Amino acid sequence: MPPLRRTSVAALLAIALVPSLHAQQADTRSPLQAQIDRIFKERAFDAPRFGPARWLPGEEAYAIVERASGGTEIARYDASTGGRSVLARTSLDVDDYAWSEDGRRLLVFTNSKKVWRQNTRGDYYVIDVASGSQKKLGGAAPESSLMFAKFSPDGRRVAYVRQNNIYVEQIATGAIARLTTDGTVPPGGAAWAPATAGTIVNGTSDWVNEEELDIRDGFRWSPDGRRIAYWQFDTTGVGNMTIINDTAALYPTTTTYAYPKPGTANSAVRIGVVSASGGATTWMKTPGDPRNTYLASLEWIDPTAVAIQQLNRLQNENTYFEADATTGTVRRLFQDTSFPVDGHPTWVDAQDEVKWIGSAGFLWLSERDGWRHIYHVERTGGAVTLVTKFDAEVTNLVGVDEDSRLVYFLASPANVTQRYLYRAALDGASPPERVTPARDAGWHTYTAASDARYAFHSFSSFDRVTTMDLVSLPDHRSLRKLTDPWVLQAKLEASLKPAIEFVTVPVGGGVTLDGWIMKPASFDPSKKYPVIVTVYGEPAGQIVRDQWAGSTALFHRALADAGYLVASFDNRGTPAPKGAAWRKVIYGAVGELAGVEQAAAVKALAASRPYVDLDRVGIWGWSGGGSNTLNCMFRHGDVFKVGVSVAPVPDQKLYDTIYQERYMGVPDQNEVGYGRGSSINFADGLKGRLLIVHGSGDDNVHYQGTERLVNRLVELGKRFDLMVYPNRSHAIAEGAGTTAHVYQLIARYFVENLSPGAR
Repeated sequence: MPPLRRTSVAALLAIALVPSLHAQQADTRSPLQAQIDRIFKERAFDAPRFGPARWLPGEEAYAIVERASGGTEIARYDASTGGRSVLARTSLDVDDYAWSEDGRRLLVFTNSKKVWRQNTRGDYYVIDVASGSQKKLGGAAPESSLMFAKFSPDGRRVAYVRQNNIYVEQIATGAIARLTTDGTVPPGGAAWAPATAGTIVNGTSDWVNEEELDIRDGFRWSPDGRRIAYWQFDTTGVGNMTIINDTAALYPTTTTYAYPKPGTANSAVRIGVVSASGGATTWMKTPGDPRNTYLASLEWIDPTAVAIQQLNRLQNENTYFEADATTGTVRRLFQDTSFPVDGHPTWVDAQDEVKWIGSAGFLWLSERDGWRHIYHVERTGGAVTLVTKFDAEVTNLVGVDEDSRLVYFLASPANVTQRYLYRAALDGASPPERVTPARDAGWHTYTAASDARYAFHSFSSFDRVTTMDLVSLPDHRSLRKLTDPWVLQAKLEASLKPAIEFVTVPVGGGVTLDGWIMKPASFDPSKKYPVIVTVYGEPAGQIVRDQWAGSTALFHRALADAGYLVASFDNRGTPAPKGAAWRKVIYGAVGELAGVEQAAAVKALAASRPYVDLDRVGIWGWSGGGSNTLNCMFRHGDVFKVGVSVAPVPDQKLYDTIYQERYMGVPDQNEVGYGRGSSINFADGLKGRLLIVHGSGDDNVHYQGTERLVNRLVELGKRFDLMVYPNRSHAIAEGAGTTAHVYQLIARYFVENLSPGAR
């Protein structure tokens, strides 16, 4: 095909931002541009959704929010028969809800506002199911200032967090008791403000523990309702990060919050227990410096004791403690240590959920034998039993049927790009057996009822839209569909051809990577095509999955039909269930191996497929994928000619403590590794065309890092392009038209700089 006329990206962006003066003219968009608009602006291919739904405690039934004339209904569905009844009606816009244990009251979360990534503050109402009356909680609290409200076990009180303190409110009288008094109230009595250096936070989290350990809801009622256990974070001494908003007002405004960077001070964290009627807090006596340990989980074992998961600063030891709620005395229940690679410690993962079997013992996922398995640990005596006796890995714990003494979990021994439901006896007496039927190859997930007799089941594959149904267990009998994607599937039929091809490619040293390759609809194997690699490549995500990926996958389909091969590979260090050694070989050197193996994968693909044009190879990624795009462009410019790096971390010393130190250690003990892993130190290797994209309001991966990289590239005299989205977060999704604009920009950059089409 004739060469494309090259236009600067700046000019293209200027054109894109000018409103059309000829609205009545014919659509002049290219097929690629039109398809991206359909995907991200018109949302023409969004899959049907189910929920939010909740399994009702102690019942074989679930509740779901449904729109009704004049408001909202909370409906109950019998799991076995599908019989429907209305549990409650309200005129409120329901963001979330919870039931009291006796089912007499409903707690509704509404008018919610975002706290960093999720809507976790808002207003709460209690609805009396019998009378239909509703009562707003919080007294004279500012609008949208309550967080994580929860019924007491007897259903007569509600506890919540407001302005960094914990409160308990009597439903009948409205009397409010303030349980903590040292929490820092936001300036001016604002509903909420981010924690800065010197802030005391009770019952919720500081920034880094929320982002990396998923601690948001930071308190727990005791089973008898007499006490509350909670996290406290003291951010004194933590460095502040400031984000500048240049567009919100006549003069710039700023948001400042505590954000610890590798090697710097963390918040001091501790867990306390306080009476639900108020009084002094008893602090749990977990060992070590509270600024150099992490308390990753908290739950009540029984009315007298709590369980706490503690990681050391290097995150190579994870100790599970039982703490006496009255005295604060702790004793060790279990300790997990990191799986060594080449004789050296690496990291141990925090448990997302420790599943207790009554109060006599618990289930724990450990890599102690090199594979992630489920173990049963006895509370008294600490005896440890391997539950999942097979040469494969458990990826997720789904549920426990205590009556039948069975545990359900996800695994995929034969194909790491897929997921299936398995079950095993709690005593480990027999090998695990597969529950998901063999007929449906792909990706399965389950949300089980409390007794694991029923589950919401979702199933998809790369080219098959997600469908949901309700299944009984262990027979996996489908009782009814919850979503029907077939209209959308038929609508997409022409766009999903040719079918995706999953591949394995050798990258040297006996190592093979899993990958996939997507071809144009007009693919001709006798010709050569350019390749765009989509990459992540870090421990936080596996992207080579036989799973419907929605708009992202359709974007890649649009690129393919524009004349590209689109491919992806999971290098070592990504969380594929291939054993601890696979995942942890990158310890202390994140960023080096990914680029080496991504480049080797492209070369191996070309060696086995003559239609791959090694002279036209591009790469793009977001976040960790943005970082690895830089690694590939700077260190492997012989392979990668064009790159788009979105929201990258060019200097690993600029990211947060918990994530970066988990995989790299602290900087003063690994200066060489931090230097080798940071792409900014290899910017002199840039040969091809590079576009860097970032949101200036990114609270997670700061624009600061991109600015430092810009300075370095300017110093080196390198040619590059930059697009900054004002005040957008890490997702670059805020503001009308933003998401479509980002993907149009990425596509346009490749079309302009990596000639599409067969040769």
